[in-house]
Amino acid sequence: MSLTFFFLGVGLALSFYMAWSLGANDAASPTDCAVGAGVISMKKALILFAIFSAIGALTQGFMVITTIGKGLVPSIDLLGAITVVLAACIWVTFCTWKGLEISNTHSVVGSIMGYGLIAHGSIQGELLLRIFAAWITSPLLTASLSMLIYLSLRRFLRRTINENRVQRAISFLLIASLCFSAYSFGANDVGNATGVYVTVAQRIGNMPDYTTMVLLAAFGSLGIAVGGLTWGSKVVATVAYRIVRLDPLSGLSAEMANAFVIFLFVTVPYAIFGYGLPISTSISSVGSIIGVG
Repeated sequence: MSLTFFFLGVGLALSFYMAWSLGANDAASPTDCAVGAGVISMKKALILFAIFSAIGALTQGFMVITTIGKGLVPSIDLLGAITVVLAACIWVTFCTWKGLEISNTHSVVGSIMGYGLIAHGSIQGELLLRIFAAWITSPLLTASLSMLIYLSLRRFLRRTINENRVQRAISFLLIASLCFSAYSFGANDVGNATGVYVTVAQRIGNMPDYTTMVLLAAFGSLGIAVGGLTWGSKVVATVAYRIVRLDPLSGLSAEMANAFVIFLFVTVPYAIFGYGLPISTSISSVGSIIGVG
C-alpha cells in the first residue's frame, strides 16, 4: 500500500506539472485579444486568467473530467494515468519552450488513445468521433462567429456620435470577455490535467464521483494558475502580436466568439450525452483571431 501511495504521489506531481504546462501554454487563449488590443497589461490579464479559470474549473470542470477519466476508456489505472500525463507533459513543455501555441487537449486525448489500445485493446469509438468532429468544427465556428460579431459591431459603431465613450465601453467589454473566456477555458481544460485520475482517486479514497472530480478540479486549477502566472507571457506574446494586429473592436469580436464556442462545447454535449466535449481552446482562439484578421 505504501508503494501505491508513493506512485500516486508521483502521478499527482506529474498531473500538477501538466496543469502548470496548460496554464503556461494556454493562458494565451483567453488573454491574447485583450493584451493584443492594448486594453490591459499582460500582468493584469494573467491574474484575471488565474482567477476565472479556477472558477470555471470548480463549477463546470467535472463535465469534461468525466469524458477524459472514463469516457474514452472504461477506466485508467495508476500506471496508465502516470504514462498518459508524462507523455503529454513532455510534448507540451517542449512546445511552450519554443513559444508555440499547441493543443493540450489533442496531446492528452492522443495519450489516452495510446493507453486505451494497449491496456483495453480498444477505445470508445463513438465518443472519439464526436470529439474529432468538435475539433474540426470549433475553429470554423469561432472564425465565422468572430467575423459576424465584428461586422455587426462595426456597422453599429458607425451610427454612434460619442466615439470616446464607445471606445471605453468596448475596452470594458473586452476585459469582461477575457474573464468569460478564462472561465470557459477552466471548465474545458482542467480535465486534461487531472481527468485521468478519476478512477484511481475513487479506488484509493472511496469517494463518490462528484466529490472526486471537484477535488481534482481544485488541484488542477491551482496548477493552471501557477503556470499562467509564471510562464504564460511567452505564448501570449506570440498569439497577441504575431498573427494579426488587433484593436479593441477586433479583439472584442474574437474573444466573444472564442468564449461562447468553448462554453457551448462543454455545456451542450454534457446536457445531451452526459459528456462534455474537450476541444482545443488554443485552436479555437487562433480561429477567432484569423476570422477578424
